[in-house]
Amino acid sequence: MLIDQGLAVIWVEGELSNFSQPGSGHWYFSLKDRDAQVRCAMFRTRNVGLGFTPRAGQHVLARGRVTLYEPRGEFQLIVEHLEEAGIGALRREFERLKAKLAAEGLFAQERKRPLPRFPKRIGVVTSPTGAALRDVLHILQRRFPPAQVLIYPASVQGDAAAPSLVAALTLASARAECDVLILARGGGSLEDLWAFNDERVARAICASAIAVVAGVGHEIDFTIADLVADARAPTPSGAAELVAPDRDACLAALAKTQQRLSLAARRELRTCSQRLDSVAARLRLTHPGVRIQQQEQRLDDLEQRLTGALRGGMHRHRSRLSDIMERLTRQSPERHLRAYCVRHDALGVRLQTALTQRLASAGHRLNLAQRALHAVSPLATLDRGFAIITREADGALVTDARALRAGEEIRARLAHGGVRARVIERIDEEPPPE
Repeated sequence: MLIDQGLAVIWVEGELSNFSQPGSGHWYFSLKDRDAQVRCAMFRTRNVGLGFTPRAGQHVLARGRVTLYEPRGEFQLIVEHLEEAGIGALRREFERLKAKLAAEGLFAQERKRPLPRFPKRIGVVTSPTGAALRDVLHILQRRFPPAQVLIYPASVQGDAAAPSLVAALTLASARAECDVLILARGGGSLEDLWAFNDERVARAICASAIAVVAGVGHEIDFTIADLVADARAPTPSGAAELVAPDRDACLAALAKTQQRLSLAARRELRTCSQRLDSVAARLRLTHPGVRIQQQEQRLDDLEQRLTGALRGGMHRHRSRLSDIMERLTRQSPERHLRAYCVRHDALGVRLQTALTQRLASAGHRLNLAQRALHAVSPLATLDRGFAIITREADGALVTDARALRAGEEIRARLAHGGVRARVIERIDEEPPPE
């Protein structure tokens, strides 16, 4: 519909009346003020996780869409979220400021400073008459008595609380008298703790030159100051425990360190004593008289080794010389020449023998070839009375009488010589009788 599409989600604040809850689980009620009222519906899927049941006369803040209920022709508000008016406004302001400061990087972990391990002076920004101060002083006295405590009085509730807290934080930062600051307040409602959700207080904490630990309210309470501070404790007492080391733990650690130091000292003394004994023994061994005796003995040993080395070297050289002479004798040119002459004579005999055998074999093979060639030679056929006839004109071999004509000249080769003749008559071969 045009109404559904044309109007955005709206917030309506008013007094709740005519509340009803049928078996479907949906809520139907009216929101009114002094001049007007509007009918509302909140379906079960939206109200099931609300956390409270509305009652008549309750002042609430509703977020929803304007629609038209067609069966009755009435405008109504479909509620998507419902909250008590006072608390809801504070929470919206809390979320708005939280998102703004987060975008500026005031909550970034990298800007948070480490707390001193053993602070010499601790500052407390709180009400001088509140129970939170007594709890903080008691914890600091019990855990770490050597630390001095400076109190920066400030109002922690009401309209004047935020400027008072800003002034105390600014003063402590300017004086730089302390190693760490505790921002403390006891528990209370959201309205009671609202000064710690003030933007001015948050920026004063961020601008402080001293690390700030926030211990505001009870463990379930959470404020903007907790997010901006360098460290957050669930309670003022927890903040005191966070900044002050435990005296008993420190004494126990000191005793353990003393014991370790004593053991290390005794161990070092034993080590030094052993090193002293070793040095003394080495000094006795390195006495000049002892060194001279050792060097004399070493000189005798070197002389014996040198004599032995000379004798061994001469023996090796004589052996090597004999070996070289023997090798030179074996490599004499005259000896090689005699060996080559003997080899030459032997090779001449082998060559003559091989040549004779090769000629005999070749002659035998030639005879065999001549006999085989003579057996297949046409000339051998001529010895048996045959002749080879060729045409005189072109020298073509004639094997068929029909290839000749009467009067044509021919040549006949016989076993011995040949003749030229002229064809008188061609006699065709008669077919054999059947």
